[in-house]
Amino acid sequence: MEWKLLTREDFVSTSWSGGTTTQLAIAPEGAVYAERDFLWRLSSATVELDHSDFTPLPDYHRFLAVLEGEISLKIDGDEPFRLAPGRVVSFDGGVPVESWGHCVDFNLMIRKGRAAGEVAALYRDRAYVESWTPGAGDLAVYCVSGNVRLPEFGVEAKAGQCLLCRGAGAGTVTLAGEAGAVLLAAVKEA
Repeated sequence: MEWKLLTREDFVSTSWSGGTTTQLAIAPEGAVYAERDFLWRLSSATVELDHSDFTPLPDYHRFLAVLEGEISLKIDGDEPFRLAPGRVVSFDGGVPVESWGHCVDFNLMIRKGRAAGEVAALYRDRAYVESWTPGAGDLAVYCVSGNVRLPEFGVEAKAGQCLLCRGAGAGTVTLAGEAGAVLLAAVKEA
């Protein structure tokens, strides 16, 4: 596995009516979000509106986690629920989604029928060593706070940085970090 450290200089930020979205990574490399020609996309958005409607993305499945703040979500007409840090929710990108509240979020979008994925959140109040077995595919480790190391690969990310491995083989990844939060994302092509 070959890991690459992505920092703020590698990210692409754009404004939208309710805040700012920062693209952390996209596949294939060079794909353009606005053209909806991507296999998967990792991003983080700042939501500054009291109420907002999500952009419909009918060709994608989404995973969403809150990094800071707290929001209420209403997905496809279901009862609204609170989404606080540490919880990940997944939903069809084509259904109506509304949110209330202000937050910074983490979002993984995956092209339906072409890939499958998962997002896991680790929130630790002390140093830790954790094993993660995502299987083969593209892997990302986003450090929200603190720092995280992958000792067997000699790479480390600090708050606001992302470690990315494209085309990883199957196996277990060991994470070692100080107190803080880390989000793990894995995508496998179908």
